[in-house]
Amino acid sequence: MNCRIVHELPGRIRLRCRRGFSFTEGEAGIIEYLLEAQDGVLDVTASHVTGSILVLFEPGGPSSGESRQNGQSGRTRQRILMAVALIDRSYLDGESIPAKYREPGIASGAAALFARSAFNRLLPMPVRIAINAVRFLPFLLRGLKSVISGKLDVSVLDASAIGASLALGDIGTASTIMTLLSFGDLLEGWTRERSKRKLAEGLTFSCETLWVERGGVQMEIPMSGLAIGDDVVIRAGSVIPVDGHVTRGEASVNQSAMTGEPLPVHRYPGTSVYAGTLVVEGELLVRVTAFDKGTRVSRIARMIDDSVALKANIQGKAERLADAVVPYSFLLAAAVFLTTGNLRKAVSALLVDYSCAIKLSTPLAILSAMREGVRRGVVAKGGRILEKIAEADTVVFDKTGTLSVASPSVARVVPFNGWTREQVLRTSACLEEHFPHSIARAVVKRAEEENLKHREEHAEVEYAVAHGIVSRIGDSRAIIGSEHFVLEDEKIPVLADDAAAIEALPPTQSLLYLAIGGRLAGVICIEDPLREEARDVIRELREDGIGKILMLTGDNRRSAQDAASSLGLDFFEPSLLPEQKTEYVKRLRASGAKVIMVGDGINDSPALGASDVGIAMKESADIAREVSDVILTKGDLRSVITARRLAAGTMKRIYDNYAFIVLVNSALLALGLGGVIAPSTSAFLHNASTICASVRSMTPVLGGCDPE
Repeated sequence: MNCRIVHELPGRIRLRCRRGFSFTEGEAGIIEYLLEAQDGVLDVTASHVTGSILVLFEPGGPSSGESRQNGQSGRTRQRILMAVALIDRSYLDGESIPAKYREPGIASGAAALFARSAFNRLLPMPVRIAINAVRFLPFLLRGLKSVISGKLDVSVLDASAIGASLALGDIGTASTIMTLLSFGDLLEGWTRERSKRKLAEGLTFSCETLWVERGGVQMEIPMSGLAIGDDVVIRAGSVIPVDGHVTRGEASVNQSAMTGEPLPVHRYPGTSVYAGTLVVEGELLVRVTAFDKGTRVSRIARMIDDSVALKANIQGKAERLADAVVPYSFLLAAAVFLTTGNLRKAVSALLVDYSCAIKLSTPLAILSAMREGVRRGVVAKGGRILEKIAEADTVVFDKTGTLSVASPSVARVVPFNGWTREQVLRTSACLEEHFPHSIARAVVKRAEEENLKHREEHAEVEYAVAHGIVSRIGDSRAIIGSEHFVLEDEKIPVLADDAAAIEALPPTQSLLYLAIGGRLAGVICIEDPLREEARDVIRELREDGIGKILMLTGDNRRSAQDAASSLGLDFFEPSLLPEQKTEYVKRLRASGAKVIMVGDGINDSPALGASDVGIAMKESADIAREVSDVILTKGDLRSVITARRLAAGTMKRIYDNYAFIVLVNSALLALGLGGVIAPSTSAFLHNASTICASVRSMTPVLGGCDPE
C-alpha cells in the first residue's frame, strides 16, 4: 500500500495514500483491523474520503529508551510502516477479515434472497405452498396493522395482491411478488441505515488528544484519559470536545452546528459550552461535565431514528404519492370484478401499481448521487441539499481562497514615515506569526526567505476576526490589518504623498497596513491570483442556469473590482465584515433568490450558514466546514460545477423515472385487464420494471464510472 507520512508526533502518525492507491469505506474498516493487530498500536482511524490513516501507538512501548534517528521513533513505528506497506488488494479482498470490520452492504443479502427463491421453485408443490404461506405472514400482518390504524397504503395493497394470488393457487406469482418486495425492503433498509450513519457522522466528530490543566500545569493527554471535572484548555480555532462550564477566559463560540444561529456567541466564566461547537477567537478553560457519548451532540445523533432529516422534499412527495394512488388500485380492481366477474382480471389490477417503483427508485437515486458526489469530491450532507442545489438561481463567492488561490504571497513591501522595508516586514511577521491564516503565513514565509530574524518585542497580541491585530512594541501601539481596520476604525492618518503611492500600486494586489505609534509604517502588498479555472466555472454556471453570480469579500475595493471585472461577475461588494456578508445573503433570500454561498474562511462561516446551500472549499477553516452543507474534498473550483450538475441530473432522473413508471405500468394494466397477458406475467413485468427503474437510479448521473 503506497502511502506517505504527512504528520508525526510521539505516539501518533498520519499517513496518506499516494496517487494510484485508494480505498473504499468498507476497505477502511479492514485496514483498521489489520493495523490494530500490530503490537503497541492503540487505535487506528482510516478515512476513505481523504485517503488518510491515523495511527495512535505506545511511543515508549517496545521502543522505550531508544533514540530517535532521522525523525524515526523505534520499532513500534517501524512495524506500523511495514504493515502499511504490505497491505495490498489481496488483503483487502480476503475472506479472513472479521465481518464486523466489513462495510454492511446489500450484495450478499440480495444474493441469498434470490438464491433461496430459486431453490424454493425446485421443491414439491405442497412444500412450496407451506413455505409461501409462512412467507406471507409478515406481509399480512403489516397490511392488517395499516388497516387497523385507518390507513389504506402500499402495505395493504401488497398483502391483498399476494393473498389473492395464493387464494387463486398462483404460487409462482405470489412467490415472485414476495421476493421482489423483500428485495425492495432490503434496499430501503440499507438506504435508511446508511443515511442515519452519515447524519450521525456529520453531527459528531473525532478528537484524539486534548489539553488539560492539572495542578496549574497544562498537559496534552489522550481522550481516553479525560475525566468528569477535568479542566480542558480550548484555544481559538479549535473544536470544543466536551460539554462543560467556562471557569476562566472569554471567547466567541460558533454554536451554529448545535443551535442553527450563524453568528458566534460570547462565552465567559459561568456560561456553558457544548461539544462540536467552535472557538472563533479567545481562549477558554472549561470544567468537563460530559464527554464522548454523554455530550449533547452525541445524544442528538442517537435520537435519529430514520433518515427524514436527509430526505429531499421530492423524496417525501414520492412517498406520499405512492400511498395516495393505492385506493385507486382497489377501486379499479373492484370495478373490473363487478363488470366482468373475472377474479383473475381483478387481481391484475392489484398486481400492477405505481407506488412500489416510485417509493423505491427515488431514495435510491438520491443515495446513489450522494455516493457519486463523494467519489467526485463533493460531500453533501443529505439528499435535501442536492434538491436545493438544483433549485438555486444565485451563487455568491468569497474571494480569498475561493475565487483566488489558497496560498497568497508577498509581492512587495512599501515603507513610510522613516521606516525601512526590512523593519516593516520583520515587525509584520513578528505580529502575524501567531495566527495561522493564509495571509499571515505569506508574511511570515517572506520574512523567513529573506532571513529576517526577530525577537518577541511586542506585548500580548489581540486578534479581531476579519479586522487585524493589535499589540504594543515598547511604548508604541502596533496595528496591522485591512484598510478598513487601520485607516477607518483606528483613524490612522495617511499623508498625501503616501496616499498617492498607495493608489499607484497594482489593483490586483491586496494591501496589509502596518501602523506603529499612531503613524502609518508601511504597506505589504499581497499577491492573491485568481484560480485558473475560475473564469470557466463562472461561464459554466451561467450555462447551467444560474442567473446571478456575485462576490462578497473583505478585500479592498481595488482588488475586488479587478477580480470581478476579470471574471465577469454580475456584482461585487468589497470590505465586508462577517456580519455584513451574512446580512447580504439574508437580503438575497428575502427577495426570493435561492442562494448558494461558496467560501473557505472563518469570516465566511456565518454567511455559509445563512444561505440555502453553503459550500466549503477543501482547505476551509474547521468552522466553515462545520456549518456548510457541502464540502469540496478536491482543491478545484470545478467541483462547484460537479455539485450543480450532479444535483440537476439527479432531479431529472427522478422525474424521468416517474414518467417511465407511469408509462410501463399503465400499459401493463391495460394488457392485463384486456386479457392479453396473464396475472403472473403482469406481476413479473411490473416488478421487472421496478427493478429497472431502481437499477437505473443507482447508475452514475454524470456518466462513465465513478472515480475512486
